[in-house]
Amino acid sequence: MSTFFRLLVLGVVIMAQNCESKEYRESRHAGSWYPGDETQLTKMLDGFFTNARAKVHGNVHALISPHAGYIYSGQIAAYAYKTVEGKTYDAIIVIGPSHYHGFHGASVDTLAGRKTPLGAVDYDLDLARRLISKHKHILYEPAAHRDEHSVEIQVPFLQYVLKDSKIVEIVLGSQDYATCEMLSNAILEAADGKNVLVVASSDLSHFHDQGTANKLDSVVIESVARFDPQLLHKRLSQDSCEACGGGPMVTAMLIAKKRGAQKAEPLMYATSGDVTGDYSQVVGYLAAAFYTTEQTKVGVDLGFTEEEKSKLKDIARASIKAAVTGKEPPEIKGVSGKLKEPYGVFVTINKHGNLRGCIGLIISDRPLYRGCQQMAKAAALEDPRFPPVTEKELSDLEIEISILTPPEKITEFGDIVIGRDGLIVSRGLARGLLLPQVAAEYGWTVNEFLEETCRKAGLPRDAYKQEDTEIHKFSAEVF
Repeated sequence: MSTFFRLLVLGVVIMAQNCESKEYRESRHAGSWYPGDETQLTKMLDGFFTNARAKVHGNVHALISPHAGYIYSGQIAAYAYKTVEGKTYDAIIVIGPSHYHGFHGASVDTLAGRKTPLGAVDYDLDLARRLISKHKHILYEPAAHRDEHSVEIQVPFLQYVLKDSKIVEIVLGSQDYATCEMLSNAILEAADGKNVLVVASSDLSHFHDQGTANKLDSVVIESVARFDPQLLHKRLSQDSCEACGGGPMVTAMLIAKKRGAQKAEPLMYATSGDVTGDYSQVVGYLAAAFYTTEQTKVGVDLGFTEEEKSKLKDIARASIKAAVTGKEPPEIKGVSGKLKEPYGVFVTINKHGNLRGCIGLIISDRPLYRGCQQMAKAAALEDPRFPPVTEKELSDLEIEISILTPPEKITEFGDIVIGRDGLIVSRGLARGLLLPQVAAEYGWTVNEFLEETCRKAGLPRDAYKQEDTEIHKFSAEVF
């Protein structure tokens, strides 16, 4: 290439950059879908985040957040954004479906940024340009952004929790799997080397009665919990479930997987009926996070061998299967000396990463293997928070066993170690227990752990500070 031609190309690039619009996109829905006044909006967000208790222990790569009016879905959205509160990202990419303008592919906004009642937020135009250069079906389609609420609704939440981050707004026109895969690959290439957060904007089922909505939405939630974007897209394509932003959800899941996320966690689900009290025609809302887990050592080593642990898991699984199918538990043979010793034990049942039942003994005078057998049956059939496990679910269950050390009373909160200790809070007849792995999984501080254990007991969150409240700690070997 000649020197003259190089200078000509460079001049064109400089001119294009200098001619970029300095116009900020006005928020069309401020004052209707959410407060148009800064003070009122901040007060509403303060309330949402005070009530949102969601936390994950790890690096969050992607979120799912609803996009209805804040009075309906804002509290659910706060559960998603709570997981990234105080974190730092190079850029946030918001992907929403196109509700008003039909087109093929994805449109990336190239104005200077967006204005909301909380102020102006800048777009990451360098990242936007790189995205547009990656594929012919990634472009700037002005009509797709003019009235679109699915991306706008997310921005005040981002301003609230990630104040200084630049964003990229993408409106998805076509939601076929090939487009989702194309966009996910383009984002991965364009954002290579950047720490980005992807937000998928979507509501779930629309205008069914509450019972029908719950059934449809449970299919989406299960697909998300499985961290299976192909399964989610297949179910949406077959009308087994509904999500107006199914394409953004699938795209975000693909990106999170390729960025190394191992965990998918549905954080909160509700419908508009849960707010209005009218369950005749509702809309479903989901908050979820996809993240890379940080491995924290949980519990203590009580000296059980791998063979003994495997034996206990076999006993628990056989007990659950027998209980669910209405049969007597099988006879237990080949029990070693340590499994005959008395230990407190909890059996936790999970399904696709979500709790399905958990019951246990804090202190026991019975042999461990017997306690494990009985608690496995109780976790499957008697946990009052869940319906009994069904035979259809057996192949999807994961079993976790926690063998407890004897509780000891504490007076100094500094004695509590997250990951090592579980807690028991009691006052009168009220008692709450949380296992060591719970605080580690959610990344709680000691104070948050104490508050959540009080809440589990049905006590005020600050009850642990009162003199008549007793606090015990214990540890466990967890496997």
